[in-house]
Amino acid sequence: MSGIETKAIVEINQAASRFASSIVVLANEKHIDVKSILGLSLTLFNNQEYKLEIHGPDETEAKAAMADVFQKHGLRVTVLDN
Repeated sequence: MSGIETKAIVEINQAASRFASSIVVLANEKHIDVKSILGLSLTLFNNQEYKLEIHGPDETEAKAAMADVFQKHGLRVTVLDN
């Protein structure tokens, strides 16, 4: 894993950790908690496109922040509607 990939994983994890909402990335038929840095690191760069499910009290803010951080690192993401 390169330094850029590590930086992306850390920044995505840190952004997710600021929210009370559940933030899950869907990849390879699995649901991975974005707040789990290990799960995120094993999943993130094995895929080309990501889907996020976000549920909770601050989901509107979380959706915007997570879309921004994925896009900042050139990662294609779709935030699913509830």
